[in-house]
Order: sequence, then C-alpha cells, then structure tokens
Amino acid sequence: MQQSERLDEFKKSVHNKFNIYNSLFLNLPYRNIENVGMLIPLLLHQADKGLKSGKNPQEILDAFFQNYANIDSERERIDFMFRIIQYVERQVVLYDSVEDAAFPRLQKHSSSLSIRDYFQLVDKNKSWDQISEKLSTFSARIVLTAHPTQFYTPAVLDIISNLRNLILEDKINDIDIVLQQLGLTSLINAKKPTPLDEAKNIIYILRNVYYDAVGDLYAYIKDNIGDVEFNNHNIMKLGFWPGGDRDGNPFVTSDITKDVADELRITLMKCYYHDVKGLQQKLTFREVQDIIVKLRDRLYTSMFDANKVLPYEDIIGPLLETRSILIEKYHKLYLKDLDHIIDKVKIFKTHFATLDIRQDHSVHKQVVQTVLREQGLISESLEELSKEELVDILLHKDIDLRAQNYGEDIVKETIQNILQLRGIQEKNGEEGCNRYVISNSEDVFSVLFVFGLFRWCGWDSDKITFDIIPLFETMKGMESSENTMEELFSIPEYMTHLEQRDRKHTIMLGFSDGTKDGGYVKANWEIFKTKETLSAVCEQAEIKAIFFDGRGGPPARGGGKTHRFYAAQTKDIANNEIQLTIQGQTITSTYGTKEQFIHNCEQLLTAGLSNNIFGKENIISKESRQLMEELSDLSFAKYDALKNHERFIPYLEDKSTLKYYQKANIGSRPGKRGKKKKLELTDLRAISFVGSWSQLKQNVPGYFGIGTAIKTLKDQGKMEELKEMFNEVPLFKALMLNSMMSLAKCYFELTSYMKEDKEYKEFWNILHEEYLLSKEMLLLISDSEILMEKESVSRESVKIRENIVLPLLVIQQYALQKMSKDTEFKELYEKIVIRSLYGNINASRNSA
Repeated sequence: MQQSERLDEFKKSVHNKFNIYNSLFLNLPYRNIENVGMLIPLLLHQADKGLKSGKNPQEILDAFFQNYANIDSERERIDFMFRIIQYVERQVVLYDSVEDAAFPRLQKHSSSLSIRDYFQLVDKNKSWDQISEKLSTFSARIVLTAHPTQFYTPAVLDIISNLRNLILEDKINDIDIVLQQLGLTSLINAKKPTPLDEAKNIIYILRNVYYDAVGDLYAYIKDNIGDVEFNNHNIMKLGFWPGGDRDGNPFVTSDITKDVADELRITLMKCYYHDVKGLQQKLTFREVQDIIVKLRDRLYTSMFDANKVLPYEDIIGPLLETRSILIEKYHKLYLKDLDHIIDKVKIFKTHFATLDIRQDHSVHKQVVQTVLREQGLISESLEELSKEELVDILLHKDIDLRAQNYGEDIVKETIQNILQLRGIQEKNGEEGCNRYVISNSEDVFSVLFVFGLFRWCGWDSDKITFDIIPLFETMKGMESSENTMEELFSIPEYMTHLEQRDRKHTIMLGFSDGTKDGGYVKANWEIFKTKETLSAVCEQAEIKAIFFDGRGGPPARGGGKTHRFYAAQTKDIANNEIQLTIQGQTITSTYGTKEQFIHNCEQLLTAGLSNNIFGKENIISKESRQLMEELSDLSFAKYDALKNHERFIPYLEDKSTLKYYQKANIGSRPGKRGKKKKLELTDLRAISFVGSWSQLKQNVPGYFGIGTAIKTLKDQGKMEELKEMFNEVPLFKALMLNSMMSLAKCYFELTSYMKEDKEYKEFWNILHEEYLLSKEMLLLISDSEILMEKESVSRESVKIRENIVLPLLVIQQYALQKMSKDTEFKELYEKIVIRSLYGNINASRNSA
C-alpha cells in the first residue's frame, strides 16, 4: 500500500510538476535559440522510435534535420546540437530541483525506519539501556571525496536551492524568472578546476547544508531520546578528501593541503559568527552582552586571516560561561538556542570536517627507497635488504628528513606534506587532520613505510597522532590483508602506537578498483568475506576494527542503497562505526538538502543499530556461502574473459567517451595513473572507466557475469536454492537489487549500430547477450515482471531522467560516428562529445 501511495505522491509532486515547469522552460525565448525548446519533445520521440526500430543515431538525426528542423548546412546542424545540449543540461537541473523539493512529501509515505521510529520500538521493547549505550558510543562518518563528478558551480547550486524553495511554494512567476536566470547562467567550468576549486565547491555545501543539518540531526536525537543524558557529539562525523587526496593527482601539493585546511577552518568560523550574531540579538542582558560581543569580534577576525587562529577553548569557553549566567540569573531564557550552538561547536570544534591524507603505496616505496639510498643504507633498491632488515630500519633507525635535500618532486612533496601535518593539527585541532590512507595496500610495508616516514619527520613512535589506514582495494590486496594485519599486530612498536589510538584500527576496503579488477559479484563477496576475516583478526588482537567503505556512487563502485548494504552485515563483521565515502552526484543527490541529509544519516544510524538491538540476526548458512562462492567464481570467470578480450581496451578507447573525460573540465586529476603510452586497465581511473560504460548506456561493471553465473547454476538444478537465497540472505538480495538498478539504466538500442561494425560487432554482441541474460535471470530469481518492480518511485525517476537525456545521448553517438569518418568539423564534433558528458552525468546522479 505504501508503495502505491508513494507512487501517487511522486506523480503529483514530481512527474506532473516537472511537466508543468518544463513546458514553461521549453518556451523561454532566448536569443539565437528560437524553436529549440519546442523541437526537443519531437526529437525525443523521433530518437526513441528510431532506436527501437533499429536505426542508428546518424540516420535518426539526419532525418530529423531534414524533415523537422529544416537545417541543411552541417555547420548549422552542429550549432543546433549545441543548443539542444544546453537545453537538456538545464532540464536536468530543473528536474533535480523538482525531485528534491518533493523529498519531504515522498518520505511521509516511506517504509524506512527513522530514529523516532526506533525510539518508539524501544518503548515497546523496553530496550532503553541497550539503545542509549549504543548511541553513546556509536558513530557514522561520511567522507566527501575528491571525485568531482558533480561539478555545478556555487552559482548554479544557489539557483537550484532557490528553485527548490520556489517550487515548494508553487510561485510560478518567480519560478519563471529563475528559469530565465538558469538559461543564461553557464553550468560548466570555463577551465579545469584546481584541487582548491574542487574543495571550495564542496565546502560550499558544508557551509550551506551540512552545518545546520548535522546540528539539527543531533538536536533531534537529543530531544527524542527521553530521560537519557545524550552527549555523543561524534555520532555523525564529516570527512574530507579534496586537497588531501594526492593519489595519482600531482596537482595536490602540500601548499594546497594547507590552504584547504585553512579554508575549512575559516568557513566554520563564518558559520559560528553567523550563529553568534543571531544569538547576540536575543541575549540582550547586561552580564552576557560583553562576553558575546567579544566572541563575535574574535570570530570576525579569524574569518579573514588564516593566521589569526581562534582555538576551540576560546570559542566554547565564552559560550559555557554565558550558559551558566543564563541559568543563574536570567531564568534560562533562550537557553535552548544557546545549547544548540554549543552542541554544534562541540561537534565541529575548529576543523569542520577531518581532512584525510591519501597517497598510493608505490609513492611511499619510492620515497623510502630514495631516503635509504641517500643515507647510504642501500646502493640502489630496497630489494637489497631482507624483510627483517627493512622492518628494523623503519621501526628503529633515526633519520632527520628535510624536503629540500631531495630533487625529485614527488619525494620532496611527500616529505614536505608529512612535515606540515603537525602544523595543520595545531591550527585545526587533532581532529582536523589525523588519518592517512594508503591506496593499493598489499603487504605490511604499506603501513610501515608511512609509520617510518612519520618517525623520520619528527614524530616519536608512541606519539604519532594519526590513524594509518591501509586501503585493500584489489583482489590481491584483499587476499593478503589477513596476513598484513596479523603481522602488524605482532610488532610491539606498532601495538604501542595503537595503544595511544584507543586500540582502534581503521581499515579501508575499496569497491572501485575491486569491481574493475574482479567484477561486480566477486568484488562485493570478497569484500564481505574480508570484513569477516579482519574482524576476527582484530578481535584476537583485542583491537576494535573500524571498516571504512569506499562505496562511491553507483553499484559498479559499491554504491546503491546504503541502508540495505549496512543492514545486510552479519554478526561476524565488526560494527563499531560506519564509515563510507560519498562522491560526485551522490553528495548532492543523496545528501544535498537538509531533509535528505538528515533522512539518509538516520538510515545509516538505524542500519548500524539494527545489527545490535533489533531484528533478525543475519546469518548466512554454509550452503548459502557455498552457493555464493560458486556464483562469485562463475561470474568472475565471465568478467575476467571479457577483461582480457583483445577488444576490451580498444573498444573503450574507440567507441566510448573514455578519452574525453580528461578533456572535459570536470576534475583536476589526470584521467589515469602513471604516464604509460599504452592504456592498461590497472591505470584507469574508476570514474572514467565506470562513467564511460554509463555514457554508452551499457553499465557493464554493474552486472556483467551475473547472468552467466545464475544460468549455469540454474542448469545444475539450483534455481530454487538461488530464489531461497534471494529471499533469505540480505547481502545477496542487496547485491542483486543494486545490479537490477544498473540494468534498468542500460539502453543497448543506443549503440545497436555497432553490431554491424566489422571490428567490434563480436565484442558488442558479447556485451548485449550478457545484458539480456542477466536481466532474464535476475527477474527469474526475484520473481519479478520488470526491473526494480518493488521500487516504483526510483524506477519512475530513472525512467524520466533517461528520457530527458536521450536526445543528448543520440547527439553524442552521432558526433562519435561523424568523427570516425573524414570531416572538416572534427574538432567541433569532439567538443559536442565532451559537452554532452555533463548532462548525462548529472541526470544519472550515480553514474561514475
């Protein structure tokens, strides 16, 4: 019933409203683009009809230009296509605004469990002690990453916010004006952003959404928990990668890291200043006015000068003094307002979000090798040392590192960055920067190299105020992770380090490269098993395991329904804290408004709590585990064969938009790791890899191999077991439902012309056949008639978004077809391909 009610509400609040405002938007009379808006619905109809009848994009558009648009000149046709792209980009913005505005209404008909629902369950189950104890120690951390697949400028984000508010109030005339503003405002960066630009764009969201949202979520929990004293200001933590994530990004320098840390702190001071200014207008009492005015003045100074640092104690102290006076002398007037600000200061302190540092293991190896060579401990390579000798040097050898003593940029920068981290902590507090993530961790030296570098940069072994976090992201890394952690826990010096880190160890498991390396099912199943194994290893060493999930955006990068993912964990997986990355469009689509942020954070918390207090315990039987192993191996074999197909990389290079991601002004980082001339899969960035499949509407990383695996097991007479597993094992169900979302976003008709291509027809057919088989098998095991059958609102949203961008995708494929032939407009067609990336990325919301 709830699904039916939600769908009705969606049709009223989203579908119908979008159609009304879209009709208004399509008729806006902009200079040089008359009639374009009116032709878009016709182009959509012709594209859909043409593709379904087997026509290719070039045939469809040539017929459209001739029969409907009356454009004969190739140059004029190109200009027209650019105008269509501009319109579609703005239709996406409009749809985002309408859907975001409808979010609170849709949630009234949601079956998802809120914190308040939890408290009601507590009343029924008399479990207050359990939930209050868990809430007092549990926390969730969402880490905003440096993967900028959401690239709206602050100006456009302001327009979206304004539109959203006007749509809520149905102010049609004002909406008309803002739509005109939208039509005349550039949606894309004029030049490639710097890492500082990327950081500032996301800090904009911290300031305008998350600052109040986190404070309100905390207040909401505090107000609803009853008589229990609630004082867990770490229940929702924010992490930050832009400016600290230097993995494969040479543009992230030590100066950038310092500037971003300053920007985070200064922006937070602006938030505090605004709150204190509002408080001053209420606390007009003689004995507190001077205290508030002095605090406001000091905050004002710290807002504009990065060197004028206001310590946490100098912010919280005056507020607590004011609180005592209010209670003692002024009848607690406005005490709740003051307490709300105090809580926010206790949550964000002076850092706002924790700036994580990330670098690849290979860089640390290069730095250590260079240092030991300069010290005369090796002549050329680390391989000259035995494992025991190298460990001993990293743990005990005293070296005084100076960045200026080294010539190689990467070596100098790595040393300089570690040397400055203490200064960042002094300004922003220890929580401002206290995590160092190592990409591509595969052995014990992944951690020990960083441990040694910290020592050589001035930290005592037992006073390193950083969590050193291995990121096991490849199949090899996950396979070796058990031995890696056991070795670390056997080292007395490292255990001493963990003692002063509260005997906790954060371990990151990455989805992006795991999926790229092992395929969808294999990667997810291996991560799940690795979590169970590492939980046991940590428990044996009496260390609290905290798993940091590189969940990314789409299912192909470990994304999908977050609550479903965490609720599917078994009791054998440590559940001390939830940590996950959010990136790209997910930052704004899932956590982009205060209502969305609070709702989705609640879902994180209830998922974490449910594994401890309520609900059926997730147990995967021995038989189901065996079935998962078979499914994983069969799926991997199919994906591995595709990955090693001679046409795999050439197909991506020649037939997709892969090489154009780097040419678009989307992000600061290079499109691939390393400088090899020949492209290799291991060097490919997951964003461009997954995103290219999304632009083709083939979404290969999100399902490939599943169909073959299920069909093989079906032929072995195991279909009933698979159906039972789908209904009884939450992990398996979550994986399959996420994959169905990937399949729902596929549209092979767009590229069906490739089945006539001499070079790639066989490869395209392999992809298409597995898509058809995967769809058939997933519908079979889920007893569904259509994909996403029980997620009607999400299904309808996907359908509308795919329709909006279909003209854009046809234009993109048309341009790619034209570029494969001789044309004097090759450069313009390339610009069309690049420009068309943006609208599709934003429409898909979790495409890369």
